[in-house]
Amino acid sequence: MTKIDSIPDAELVSLARRYQAVRDLTERLARPLSPEDQTIQSMADVSPTKWHRAHTTWFFETFLCPKLPSYEPFHPSFGYLFNSYYETVGPRHARPERGLLSRPSVSEITTYRRYVDEAMDRLIQTGLEQTTASLVELGIHHEQQHQELILMDIKHVLWTNPLRPSYFDSPATSPSSAPAPIEFIEQPGGLVEIGHQGSGFAFDNESPRHRVYIEPFAIADRTVTCREWLDFIADDGYQRPELWLSDGWRHVQQMNLTCPLYWSLIDGEWTIFTLAGPRKIDSGEPVCHVSYFEADAFARWAGARLPTEFEWEHAARGCPVSGQLLDLQVLHPRPAGDSSGPRGLYGDVWEWTSSAYLPYPGFRPGSGAVGEYNGKFMNAQQVLRGGCCATPLDHVRRTYRNFFPASASWAFSGVRLAADR
Repeated sequence: MTKIDSIPDAELVSLARRYQAVRDLTERLARPLSPEDQTIQSMADVSPTKWHRAHTTWFFETFLCPKLPSYEPFHPSFGYLFNSYYETVGPRHARPERGLLSRPSVSEITTYRRYVDEAMDRLIQTGLEQTTASLVELGIHHEQQHQELILMDIKHVLWTNPLRPSYFDSPATSPSSAPAPIEFIEQPGGLVEIGHQGSGFAFDNESPRHRVYIEPFAIADRTVTCREWLDFIADDGYQRPELWLSDGWRHVQQMNLTCPLYWSLIDGEWTIFTLAGPRKIDSGEPVCHVSYFEADAFARWAGARLPTEFEWEHAARGCPVSGQLLDLQVLHPRPAGDSSGPRGLYGDVWEWTSSAYLPYPGFRPGSGAVGEYNGKFMNAQQVLRGGCCATPLDHVRRTYRNFFPASASWAFSGVRLAADR
């Protein structure tokens, strides 16, 4: 590799620091958890913390460490155990059985992470051409996705425990005051450009940038609160089939749903399970852990609808990426503060949109195994926008497209309404 092929030394130093900072944060997220906590899988969609720590390490070991001529894999079986869905890489351990692995131990995963980190440090120090540097950046953002998953998944794990243990101790807060009624902010229609453009990292599903025609619409100035959701429940929202999509109503019946995930009615009082343990519901905070089916039914009950992902991105133009994002002292949605225009577009809760997760016009997945990262999931999913209270600040942007099945509710997902004009 010639000097002209390498990225500048200053960029190498920045990349190395960013890599280590993200890897260190993953370990910080795991630190409050016992080895037993890190091994449990409470449902098929949840992965053990130990697995997340190993899988993100597997990504760097599989796609980058072999670029070191003398690299030897840490363990011959880890490629099988910690591959997630990369079919072209080879066979893998079944996802629903990840919680059955008592071995390798948590301490061995720690050793594995250090082993790969040392190799990555050597790789970066040798100098990187742009393609390899971009792959390191992808791995960093991939790990940030799993940092959010660690918190989402351990919340479900701890909730399934009858003792309702907490992940961390959060200082007590006073109940928030009721926010002003939702106001709708008028948005101009027209031909708008959607998707990533310019410098900076973006996943492949955020491109190509393309034009979309949007009719004039209005978007709510804040997300739906727990108080408003309690009104929906009190009006028999979960018992009225006319409010629900067909698959949504079937899901309600099959799961016997009467409230959002992590809510309980105890002695006539609503409580919610948080990462800091159970507490009374704060009626002024954004409702969280609702599925697309629930969000859509609420919007219909409220005489509104969910925004499309294009409307959401258009409404977010000019809004800085700020808000209640990953804060290890909070890890829960907080009421939005007063401001002009739509509030809390970033952070607190991922916001469901009415858009199916589909490729943008002209989208082509990358070649090789890395091309499996996003494109293969473009069916039977709904798009969410904006990040949440478990999303790292430097991981989200206006064009970021998250996606989950319509029935999923274990993510930090909430609702912002829209209306036709």
